[in-house]
Amino acid sequence: MAAISSPPLTQKALKVASPDTLHLVTDAPLPTLGQDDSVLIRVVCVAINPVDGKSAEMSPTPGATSGTDFAGIVVALHGDAKSRTETADTIKTGDRVMGFVFGNNPHVLGNGAFAEYVTLPRRFLWRVPDHMSLEAAASLPVGIASVGMALHYLRISMSSLLKAVSRSIAAPSASQPHDGAFDSDANVFILVYGGGTSTGAIAIQILKAAGFHPITCCSSESASRAKRLGAVATFDYQSATCGRDIRDYTNDSLTLAIDCLSESASMAICYEAMGSAGGRYVSLDPFPVRGCVRRSIVPDWICSFTQFGQSIPWAPPYNLDERPDDHRLAEEWYHLAQKLLDAELIEAPTLEIRSGGLLHVPEGVASVKLGQIKRRKLVYHISEEALP
Repeated sequence: MAAISSPPLTQKALKVASPDTLHLVTDAPLPTLGQDDSVLIRVVCVAINPVDGKSAEMSPTPGATSGTDFAGIVVALHGDAKSRTETADTIKTGDRVMGFVFGNNPHVLGNGAFAEYVTLPRRFLWRVPDHMSLEAAASLPVGIASVGMALHYLRISMSSLLKAVSRSIAAPSASQPHDGAFDSDANVFILVYGGGTSTGAIAIQILKAAGFHPITCCSSESASRAKRLGAVATFDYQSATCGRDIRDYTNDSLTLAIDCLSESASMAICYEAMGSAGGRYVSLDPFPVRGCVRRSIVPDWICSFTQFGQSIPWAPPYNLDERPDDHRLAEEWYHLAQKLLDAELIEAPTLEIRSGGLLHVPEGVASVKLGQIKRRKLVYHISEEALP
């Protein structure tokens, strides 16, 4: 590995200029190492997520650095982090890491993924496994974090997940039902609506590793990959009987659903698919209240930025208070997810890799916002220095 050079005094960064507009600044200050375990990372690759364009349009913070998903190389540690005793698992200078950051953050204007440098606490970073490229790594963080938060909101305990995942790692060919979070030892179905999305595909893999039986709604084009990743059954969301077919397949036993689309149509299918006993429904965005048509189903939605332990001062409905429980859960989840990554139990989505650096990232943000990127993740190289 090449020697780690000292960080410069300024950097290039994409700043929110006005609603739906990102502007490249060439002399932005580097983000500061503000927490006692924070590290400075030179960004090599970034991935585009829907939230990047959505937040800049709905809740722009002029002057804030945009961007969420990244992968890069650790170049500096906070002074307190340097003094700590390091173990084999400790992230240190020179390590390849991946993570997601709260871009367009009214609290911290100078930190976002769409920049040459980003900072995060070590506990909110994953070390990139040797088998994984930085391009693939950049495509995963928001999805992995969102799945962990969704499982938390489904009331599935991290301790039981850790036990189940440990069994999968020890005996990857074994098919053992999850038995830690529920009273019954029977196989537990979980519906993932949107198995063809990046987050949906990650959810399927994690649920399989945890011993659940994931089923999914997706397009016919995505069905074969969803099954290869671990879905025990796929259902075409375009079918007029989709919800009823799922209910029949699960013998009226479905109690848990993750909605990766968070639309009226997706919520309706999830609600129809759930068994007569009801259950829990979690969406990755605010759900339409008019879709709450069954009192036996408890709906909720997640915003993964709550993992950072601060409020979200965006426009409603994204104006959220600090959620300490989400922050605590995230620390546990990052530890568990690192095990899944190291064991090669999470596969990256199909990538579309574009060059052009930060200057061309706004084009990608627009493409994702317009729905032009289907069944793949858009990734940009920001720095070529650390690529093989």
